[in-house]
Amino acid sequence: MEVPITQFRRDIFSLANQALDGSEVWFTHKGRRLKIVPEGQPVSRLSRITPMEVMVDPNFDMNDPAFKAEWLAEMEKEWEKDWAGL
Repeated sequence: MEVPITQFRRDIFSLANQALDGSEVWFTHKGRRLKIVPEGQPVSRLSRITPMEVMVDPNFDMNDPAFKAEWLAEMEKEWEKDWAGL
């Protein structure tokens, strides 16, 4: 794909994403052609996500009937709030 500098300036983020996805992106400025090339190896978007550490009590049991009842009651309360506005 080749675009003039004005279109490049307007669509810089989408064109940069296209280059990151492996497409060739060229633009012209003052009669010269320039190519956008990602540095290094291609990196997937998923690999750029910073993992979040989740801490759970090792003694926690999701199948505990008391927990399930409390969880269900909390969800029902939220559903009632949502449906009350309709």
